[in-house]
Amino acid sequence: MGGKTCPSPVPHLSLDQCAASRRVVIMSRPRADSQGSLGPDDEVVPYSDDETDDELESLEDEGNCVLAHWLFLFFPPESGWSVKANDRRFCKLPEFQKKYFLCLKKSKYSGNAIKTYKYNALTFLPLNLFEQFKRAANLYFLALLILQIIPQITTLPWYTTLVPLVLVLGITAIKDLVDDLVREPLLNCHFFQTSFLESKWMNIEVGDVVRLNKNDHIPADILLLSSSNPNSLCYVETAELDGETNLKFKMGLKETDERLQEESQLAQFDVCEEPNNRLDKFTGTMHWRRDRFPLNLDNMILRGCRVRNTDVCHGLVIFAGADTKIMRNGGKTRFKRTKIDELMNYMVYTIFVMLVLLCAGLAIGNSFWYAEIGSKAWYLYDGLNQSASYRGFLSFWGYIIVLNTMVPISLYVSVEVIRLGQSKFINWDLQMYYREKDTPAKARTTTLNEQLGQIEYIFSDKTGTLTQNIMAFKKCTIAGQTFGEKLDFSWNKYADRKFEYQDHSLVACIRSGKNKEALEFFKLLSLCHTVMVEQNENDELVYQAASPDEGALVTAARNFGFVFLSRTQDTITVSELDQKNTYEMLALLDFNSDRKRMSIILRFPDGRIRLYCKGADTVIYERLSPNSRYKEVTQTALDIFANETLRTLCLCYKDISKEEYDSWAAKHKAASVSTGNREAALDQVYEQIENNLMMIGATAIEDKLQDGVPETIAKLAKADIKIWVLTGDKKETAENIGFSCHLLDDDMQIHYGEDVKYVTFLQTARREQPPAFGRIRKKVPDPFFEQSGRNALIITGGWLNEILYEKKKKRRRLRLKRLGRRPASSVPQDATQPIDDWEKEMRQVDFVNMACECEAVICCRVTPKQKANVVSLVKKYKDAVTLSIGDGANDVNMIKTADIGVGISGQEGMQAVMSSDYAFAQFRYLERLLLVHGRWSYIRMCKFLRYFFFKNFAFTLVHFWYSFFSGFSAQIAYEDWFITLYNVMYTSLPVLLVGLLDQDVNDKLSQKFPKLYLPGQQGALFNYKNFFISLFHGIFTSLVIFFIPYGAFLQTMGQDGEAPSDYQSLAVVMASSLILTVNLQISLETSYWTFVNCFAVLCSIAIFFGIMFDIHSAGIHVIFPSTFTFTGVASNTLRQPYLWLTIILTVGISLLPVICIEFLSKTIWPSVGDKVQRHRKKYEMEEEEKKKPAPFQRGRASRRSAYAFSHSRGYADLIASGRSIRRRPNVAHPNPRDTLREVPQADNI
Repeated sequence: MGGKTCPSPVPHLSLDQCAASRRVVIMSRPRADSQGSLGPDDEVVPYSDDETDDELESLEDEGNCVLAHWLFLFFPPESGWSVKANDRRFCKLPEFQKKYFLCLKKSKYSGNAIKTYKYNALTFLPLNLFEQFKRAANLYFLALLILQIIPQITTLPWYTTLVPLVLVLGITAIKDLVDDLVREPLLNCHFFQTSFLESKWMNIEVGDVVRLNKNDHIPADILLLSSSNPNSLCYVETAELDGETNLKFKMGLKETDERLQEESQLAQFDVCEEPNNRLDKFTGTMHWRRDRFPLNLDNMILRGCRVRNTDVCHGLVIFAGADTKIMRNGGKTRFKRTKIDELMNYMVYTIFVMLVLLCAGLAIGNSFWYAEIGSKAWYLYDGLNQSASYRGFLSFWGYIIVLNTMVPISLYVSVEVIRLGQSKFINWDLQMYYREKDTPAKARTTTLNEQLGQIEYIFSDKTGTLTQNIMAFKKCTIAGQTFGEKLDFSWNKYADRKFEYQDHSLVACIRSGKNKEALEFFKLLSLCHTVMVEQNENDELVYQAASPDEGALVTAARNFGFVFLSRTQDTITVSELDQKNTYEMLALLDFNSDRKRMSIILRFPDGRIRLYCKGADTVIYERLSPNSRYKEVTQTALDIFANETLRTLCLCYKDISKEEYDSWAAKHKAASVSTGNREAALDQVYEQIENNLMMIGATAIEDKLQDGVPETIAKLAKADIKIWVLTGDKKETAENIGFSCHLLDDDMQIHYGEDVKYVTFLQTARREQPPAFGRIRKKVPDPFFEQSGRNALIITGGWLNEILYEKKKKRRRLRLKRLGRRPASSVPQDATQPIDDWEKEMRQVDFVNMACECEAVICCRVTPKQKANVVSLVKKYKDAVTLSIGDGANDVNMIKTADIGVGISGQEGMQAVMSSDYAFAQFRYLERLLLVHGRWSYIRMCKFLRYFFFKNFAFTLVHFWYSFFSGFSAQIAYEDWFITLYNVMYTSLPVLLVGLLDQDVNDKLSQKFPKLYLPGQQGALFNYKNFFISLFHGIFTSLVIFFIPYGAFLQTMGQDGEAPSDYQSLAVVMASSLILTVNLQISLETSYWTFVNCFAVLCSIAIFFGIMFDIHSAGIHVIFPSTFTFTGVASNTLRQPYLWLTIILTVGISLLPVICIEFLSKTIWPSVGDKVQRHRKKYEMEEEEKKKPAPFQRGRASRRSAYAFSHSRGYADLIASGRSIRRRPNVAHPNPRDTLREVPQADNI
């Protein structure tokens, strides 16, 4: 290759070069064990079930460790994950092949094409048909079609079943295909530059070197090699991975930065690591030029991130496609079906059993009738010498065909049409349209709408779902005085227009310059931080912070006139009320999860040395000087801020003499170069200087919730929907947000992981205790919490693993593979863990039951897989309908696992939306989706199904009664054309419109009275009880429709002296009575009348009579004499007044019991919906009472300082190393009046 530019992105190497290629072996890193400790670390995100193979090597059973060591000598592990730069042939070598089907092998390295859809061109037809024939009705009609092909038993033409079946399968297949195409990811259509060629994402392979530009999405998991920033620094936005919008920095190795700046050098090394789903870990080694270099997560840019504030960067593809960490956390795409679908399947089985029993009874009747009567009647002789039993056998199959309309195939077509219409209503709802981002609500599936009306548990992400992930500086206390009323910043023309603060007196203090404490307060905010600043293309200042909190504090200082301008490795320059000052930075003591504070030691221009410190009140108050002022008043202000669920931070300072600093600096230098536990040594040195501090005040930051979140949660809670928050954030942050959104309150008893483990231990002991003599164990379990009151649960991912103990199946497979034998199972790995699967399952049941006793559950520091596991546990042990809502790629697994998945299409990307069933822009729209659209969809579908079953039972069972008068001969009671058109033309439109438009109360009342949602959760509107009510209603109606006309036709004479007592006239009268009855019945069922509904009922009746007179006319009989045989029957029958009287009597008797029952039930036993309907006008005119403000209550200490508890490690190491400082010769500091501007979103925090 030399110094020439490669002609293609994949230069081929010789075999010798391949043999000598530099590989990477995975570095084994032992996991921290919690054994011997009081419990798991709440600050650590546990990946207990997601270990990589290198970690599993260190987790072998102690009893087998010696044996394993020797066996590894004889059974070496398989080749690791090796990558060679720009050599695609290397990944296809035999040692990297794996079996995927029988003896067929393929490379274990995935391509970069991502398939999130269910079908492809080959699998669509068989897989979709397989899914559709899971519906019992479709299988039933397929069997029916086969029967109709047999001439001896068919009573209806075969095409009467084939055409509707093909139509149903085709429409459903097209709908499923459209739904699946919508899931196709947008990522594969982006373009980016590989080594010297432009290519689609899907064409990238492991080992390719790629070039990415500013604002590009990362196409795969990439090792950063070099960038246009100094020292290969690259800023990335990880919003699609973890929902956090603040920028994070990645750095290439020093060696690759220095030696790979030219394109000709970008193909001369290789790396390796094994794919896993851990977003917090990457461990590997690079072999290059006979040297080895360690790799970690700071060197990796993961798929789903986006390049920010970096013009160009180069990287090597390590994992592609399905092997990337974002896809490993995505979970499988599952087929989702509603509970009503499952119930309909069981009902179809029930109907089929009933049908078989009916047909068997009628077949037996036919055998007896033929033996006793038919065989002796000469006029019934058909020339076939068949026995009575054989004729009964043929009659059985004939009745199977005749009575097949008990399960009408049009039912499923109608259900799909209704679901499609309901999905369109969601898409068209302007009240779920987010105008700011031009984002409407989107129903991405059409099969789950009615399930929205049955939700019992909601699992929500926090960041970006409940919150905006935008921090706002709301209040502060300075020298004992609290500030925080809204004010105008028009006096400062450089202020950020989005910044709001509510106090005029604070501005007056700043502008006057008389309040020294206020000036010191904002000077501290502008100096004590790890925010980094650089200039964009327009020479405007752009801030990059390690967290949104820190960015909010520096922005607040900027708006009050203390502007952070620039920093070098050892200086910080700020503009203090238009006066530029440069301070020498002597030391920067960064945040970590144990310190919960940060400090900076500065030398002022006049030579003074001062330490500024900010941190949690729990750690600051321990380090205050006894002479410090304002401690008590600041404590009171902190209580007030905490009660308002604001994130607080204490600010203080300390003047240091030169001698004290010199002594401390020597200790600091020694600790910083320590080869032992460097972090512990540094913490001890920090403690020596961070003491005798003087209090200045405290800040209060609001983690802004999305609009309407508390109100939405309160309204859903009234609907008896339990909300669980599953987040990867710190425990204190999650708890603080729980109070902010009113999921938690001070009246609740909050339980934590250690409490849960103790309670589950007691439950296990109680379960193992034998029952007392003579007593039977109670069926109702004892409550987990003995004390009365409201409970809440806050548990971390580490405690979840301790309590639930998920078995390491991957560890077991690896052990079996490497040891070559089954390990002894007599001794468990951990005596404190469950011995068998039954005990493990009991632990899971205990946890779910205990959590469900709580009004609120917050799971924090959980992995994406743990989120999905929690959802699965509730689905499994509570048999509840679940909904998951999230906005980031870390929520995809949870969204796919739940019965309903909702994606928030916010600023965190489209990963969650692409995997969701429904999508909208704001959490508050969930209230309308469930309480309005979900409830309406459920009510409409239940009413539709109840009526549909009724009308088909009433229609079909007339054949049953008629068979007693036709010798059980499988003779149909109606004209065959009436049977064909009954469900298609005569009765379909009114019930379809009820399924689409009906509503018991309007949308405002649905949201005002959340209790109306309860029947859906209980499944009260459609169950086996309702099914049998529809059955008995259909039996009664069919009895009336057959026997009243039958009685009227006995020994009757028409006005013209003719006797229209023939079979055809009876069929016309019964058909007319049935059509009028079922159409008037749906009118009684309709709660919301429109012109369309009225027109549909009248039109259906008119169509019936119009078509009947047409097909009974002489003209059509002349054209098709064998097809239309009821010539003149309709006109002859319906001109008889007494037959009209018969029809009216039949319809009246059929409807009268229904009217009476409806009247009595709504009068004597009214439901909540009936009561709301009765007073609907009154409620619509009422205005909701304004909520009174809650009285002040002293906040909990645990809710304070959420910022300090949740803040991650900043950029201190990066700043101290000087690697982040762009060295631009002869570039002076910009004038803040000319360049000061906060750049939103794209390049800012």
